[in-house]
Amino acid sequence: MIEQGTLLNFVGGHWERAAVSEFAPILNPATGATIAKVPLSDAATVAKAVDAASAAYKTWRRTPPGNRIQPLFKLKALLEANWSDVARVITEECGKTLAESEGELQRGLENIEVATGIPSLMLGHNLEDIASGIDEMMIRQPVGVVAAITPFNFPAMIPLWFLPYAVACGNSIILKPSERTPMTMSRIMQLVEAAGFPPGVVSLVHGGKGAVDALLDHPDVRAISFVGSTPVAKYVYSRASANGKRAQAQGGAKNPIVVLPDADMAMTTRIVADSSFGCAGQRCLASSVVITVDEAGKAFTPLIGDAAASRRIGYGAGEGTEMGPVISAQSKTRIEGIIESSIKAGAKPLVDGRGARVSGYDEGYFLKPTILTDVDPASELAGTEVFGPVLSVMHVNTVEQAIEIVNKAAFGNMACLFTSSGAAARQFRYEARVGNVGINVGVAAPMAYFPFSGWKESFFGDLHAQGHDAIDFFTEKKVVVERWPSNWSRKF
Repeated sequence: MIEQGTLLNFVGGHWERAAVSEFAPILNPATGATIAKVPLSDAATVAKAVDAASAAYKTWRRTPPGNRIQPLFKLKALLEANWSDVARVITEECGKTLAESEGELQRGLENIEVATGIPSLMLGHNLEDIASGIDEMMIRQPVGVVAAITPFNFPAMIPLWFLPYAVACGNSIILKPSERTPMTMSRIMQLVEAAGFPPGVVSLVHGGKGAVDALLDHPDVRAISFVGSTPVAKYVYSRASANGKRAQAQGGAKNPIVVLPDADMAMTTRIVADSSFGCAGQRCLASSVVITVDEAGKAFTPLIGDAAASRRIGYGAGEGTEMGPVISAQSKTRIEGIIESSIKAGAKPLVDGRGARVSGYDEGYFLKPTILTDVDPASELAGTEVFGPVLSVMHVNTVEQAIEIVNKAAFGNMACLFTSSGAAARQFRYEARVGNVGINVGVAAPMAYFPFSGWKESFFGDLHAQGHDAIDFFTEKKVVVERWPSNWSRKF
């Protein structure tokens, strides 16, 4: 996967150097040190991978589904056998704690498990005698060559939202991981190679925007899966659609949590802290806004402040570390700028996480958790995806006012409610205009057999990742109408 300090692409069943002159450094966010270099593959390199994937598809799509899932069983076993090694790679290049890295792997593994059920999941249906002597059936066929463009924050899990379903359905897939965290997928690709997929069925191409554009424009790439920020999701969805491709593009989020006075405050505080500051707030389901209702603010606000102030930051593989660094120096500077401008606009810093230092890691990109209170729902902060360990706190008098704030937001990825009232919970899940709802849950991440839903500016497309949506996305439906009159001459 690496040669002379530079990552290799995996194309046509072989590891090879990209014939390019432009490279980017891969940095350890805890130390600021360069781990390796990643090639920024160009259109010619992408085209070579597409050619290999197209050639492999011709045979792979004719492989029986029961045979197509056998390498997935092997990949699952290989991931389990190399669990600690892969988790450490995630921590080294992404910064999250080892426990978070292992949790990410577990969620990815669940998608492999679901995809092994493809012989049942890919079933069509039929009806005899739609008219006299005429039968009709719907069958599913693979789309062809597909591509997944994935982000830095979950370098193992998010590619595994797509890869298992794509190949189980009979497609060949090209993965383009984030150039900031490309080593994780390179390591997993070694396991993909060992699992026995035919050459070209799964390819890995490193790169930046040039590689993305090449995948979006290549006529033989039939479908695009993307996860990232909303502006880039719009770009990917628009360009893919303009080129006649089907696309699913997961965008950004600003996930609110509503706390009612009857909530269990100790439990709520613990869960909200984990949701807001887990993975340093760099996940699309991180809670970034708390809306306290009526008397809830008096009890909850000091508790969440204490939880933020006491959270232990440090190197992700270090003992006792509860939160690692953000991904880059640029990200740290951007987040600190948002905190500064929000305070100038009137937000009050209950806990200010700027200026964090970790002994022995002076060059790391560390921030401590930050709590900003008295945030105006109409402020810039209220509508900005910070993507860092920053939690805004607002206050309203009724649950209806809280739901109104949720529904006016541009994003619609997730919203959660903490309460002991079943009536309030039902009202919230019924009225909240978001794709994922949590009740006394801080990260409403769907299991692999459910779609990872998202609404409004958080998702562009019709079919989401995971579950039955993944089967629909990676297959095309073909309807066959047949007549076989019994009086036609027969030749035996």
